[in-house]
Amino acid sequence: MDIATGIGLIAGIGTVVSIILIDGGNFGAYFDKHAVIIIFGGAMAATMVRFPFSVIVHGLPMGLRYAFSLRSNNPHDLIAEITQVAEVVRKSGPMAIENMQVADSFLAQGLRYVADGYDREFIRETMERDRDIFLLHLEEGSKVYRAIGDCAPAWGMIGTILGMVMMFANMSDPSKLGPAMATALLATLYGAFIANLFALPIADKLHVKLEDENVSRSLIIDGILLIRDSKSPALVREMLVSYLPENSRAEFVEA
Repeated sequence: MDIATGIGLIAGIGTVVSIILIDGGNFGAYFDKHAVIIIFGGAMAATMVRFPFSVIVHGLPMGLRYAFSLRSNNPHDLIAEITQVAEVVRKSGPMAIENMQVADSFLAQGLRYVADGYDREFIRETMERDRDIFLLHLEEGSKVYRAIGDCAPAWGMIGTILGMVMMFANMSDPSKLGPAMATALLATLYGAFIANLFALPIADKLHVKLEDENVSRSLIIDGILLIRDSKSPALVREMLVSYLPENSRAEFVEA
């Protein structure tokens, strides 16, 4: 699980709950079914207009899954592991890869191709296609959550306007002023809360994950092709070091 995502959500919810408790702990005063219907129904309806249904079906669960559980690959560790594989292949040949265990599934896929003797172009095209499809799904998830984040505050304003219309239309009946005012205020609160604590942060998290995965998977593809071409471990390491930030390359090579 991504610890930062969990801590952030807990801290955000805890902040709001603390304010309510300080204000007397009346949670019922902060719930209005009309505001809930306006925000959730309106935001989802607008999102469905923006995207094909298939994108939403894949984007929503993928966003939740990878915002919380996607493991971040460290390029330093990947380079070290690929260099170690190159050393094994140099000493024992490609068949020795079958007995090696690697944690990254994408790297394991590439090593199977090398061990099975697939053509270089087949390996490159297949792995690049898998990388691009995976990144596309992450991008779709990011766009869906960003759309929800954009829609929720706008629908909060719509809820506020509807509540004010109800309020002014029933000025002669004081018993209806309270519910109308609650709808007006809580719709804005719900929209801002959902957008700024859930939807937009998850969209940004997925975008960061997308960039990390693009670097990691491109590094793996280049490493697999170098191993397929029987390059020396030293050359493999030198070629892959370019994926590291410039200020850490010299330190990595020395280590």
